[in-house]
Amino acid sequence: MFALDAERAHELGIATLRSGLALPFIGETEPDRSLAVERFGLQFPSPLGIAAGFDKNAAVVNQLAGLGFGFVEVGTVTLEPQLGNAKPRMFRVPQDGALINRLGFNNEGAVAIAERLRKLTRRCIVGVNIGKNKDVPNEEATENYCRTFDLVHSGADYVAINISSPNTPNLRELQNAESLDALLGALQDRKARLAPSLPLLVKIAPDMDEADFERVVDTCLRLGIDGIIATNTTTSREGLSTNTGGIGPGGLSGRPLAARSTEIIRSIYRVSNGKLPIIGVGGIFTAEDAFDKITAGASLVQAYTGFVYAGPTFAREVNAGLARILDERGYECIDDIVGMSANV
Repeated sequence: MFALDAERAHELGIATLRSGLALPFIGETEPDRSLAVERFGLQFPSPLGIAAGFDKNAAVVNQLAGLGFGFVEVGTVTLEPQLGNAKPRMFRVPQDGALINRLGFNNEGAVAIAERLRKLTRRCIVGVNIGKNKDVPNEEATENYCRTFDLVHSGADYVAINISSPNTPNLRELQNAESLDALLGALQDRKARLAPSLPLLVKIAPDMDEADFERVVDTCLRLGIDGIIATNTTTSREGLSTNTGGIGPGGLSGRPLAARSTEIIRSIYRVSNGKLPIIGVGGIFTAEDAFDKITAGASLVQAYTGFVYAGPTFAREVNAGLARILDERGYECIDDIVGMSANV
């Protein structure tokens, strides 16, 4: 797979899962009971999920569950179908255990994906990550998000609002105070009318300062948002040993993001006094990496780059490692360690 272009390899991986050729890696074994987590009124068999961006079109949800992921976040889904940015737009940085992408929300659109989810007999918790179409100005973003929510909410166990991808022009401006308040308030109103019990989460960027995080947390708590996903990819190249100047712009994920995302998780946990559940994302390659995110304050974690590099045994190995860590250190369940290192 690594002999191929990164995006072509990804497409081949999705095709392999859909075709059944990955069946030798797919099993029925449940994760250890110590890994079960209840958040947002949902029961997760393990805290490890697959982050948005891997299964953009909800094509292999059950297959990913079969690989051991406790939940799958599909998307990012936009109202209208999008081709995304020009290729090449996905790159490996293997020396640093990283990926850089500027995909640009390429997906089949909300109508097609909602229909696929409605027909699916789900084997795991399914989140739907929604974003703004590239050609929609920010002044019209709220209506664009709300119409996408209207279509996808019935096929979702939770909905994540993506306002943090660096690959849609001006999208991150929606994290500003006035824009964020208007967008989240409108989506909460929509949810109250259509699906009152459906959890609504916000996915944030790592490229903000402490004051920005505090403001986002305050807004989420005030509006009753159910949780935060921390974090999306970064535009920073800090921590890379490789010169990536020839690759160009895009969001960096993987090991170089690990420490920053964990720091942000800890900050959010402290600022919210543990009242705002967090899904931790960024640089998870091992059970120890997941443990670090959870002890910093994450109730759940997601991976993408680590899965790409480690292959189909990744989720089961992380789950088994987490269960082993809990047992060796005398903890009975994930809840016993959430925020343990945050010093709240």
